[in-house]
Amino acid sequence: MGVFESLRGRTYMPSLGGATEWLNSEPLDPAGLRGKVVLVDFWTLTCINWLRAEPHVRAWARAYRDDGLVVIGVHTPEFSFEREVDLIRKAVEDRDIDYPVAVDSEYGIWNAFANHYWPALYFIDTEGVIRDHHFGEGEYAQSEERIQRLLGIEREFASVEGAGVEAEADWPNLRTPETYLGFARGGALGSPDDLRLNEWAPSGQWTIDSENIVLNEAGGSIAFRFHARDAHAVMSGGADRAIPFRVLVDGEAPGESHGVDVDAGGNGVLGSGRMYQLVRQRGEVRERTLKITFQEPGAEAYSFTFG
Repeated sequence: MGVFESLRGRTYMPSLGGATEWLNSEPLDPAGLRGKVVLVDFWTLTCINWLRAEPHVRAWARAYRDDGLVVIGVHTPEFSFEREVDLIRKAVEDRDIDYPVAVDSEYGIWNAFANHYWPALYFIDTEGVIRDHHFGEGEYAQSEERIQRLLGIEREFASVEGAGVEAEADWPNLRTPETYLGFARGGALGSPDDLRLNEWAPSGQWTIDSENIVLNEAGGSIAFRFHARDAHAVMSGGADRAIPFRVLVDGEAPGESHGVDVDAGGNGVLGSGRMYQLVRQRGEVRERTLKITFQEPGAEAYSFTFG
């Protein structure tokens, strides 16, 4: 059964000993969790799919805590800057996460579960047996039903409504995929003056690294042609930097279609590494060109995501 311990055909919860640190809790282990129903949630702080699923996990943790449910978040980084514990701690605070979080910066727990996805849910019964799993967003009713079944209860589901970056995607209008900018997984490059749908292009002096692109001189920009209600970018200003930037949509300030991290004029400030929401279209959702210009060097851009 791979890295899972299997006894009599049962797949048991593996060790959590790979955690390099714990937040909101002392270290937990499978033996100490026997008698509890456990939901393990793999996440990383910049993942839009996890951000949109998190309101549900947070609601379940609170709604079923007194019934015997223990939710454990496992933060396993996708990008190198996500290994910084202070950034993980800030994400826990920003998302109002009050359940235990294992910091899995060396992929110890990820590998023990043979996991490959963010987010990923593992449903574990009171005997420590992994009874089910779910990868990605969606199927929230089915997941909550699994939790109730393992707890031996049946009642109305928890009320959940995501807001801001946690809001459900506008799936019918989402026609642009997640796009990475570094050369290891880089998406379709186009011409800054003639972008086609789902193409992006940098302008100015940039260094292209394996997981990101880094601006060398002030005034550099990135343009992206997309079709979605929301446009986000995973970015970082580096250590203790505050880099002003401006977002234009089809050459104009976004106005009411600005994201939570910019104002109506398109102005924002790039600080610590995270996902920044740049655009949330109001009214008709259509194909648009986003351009983000940085007023100082040092900006690091990793990926664009949409919703």
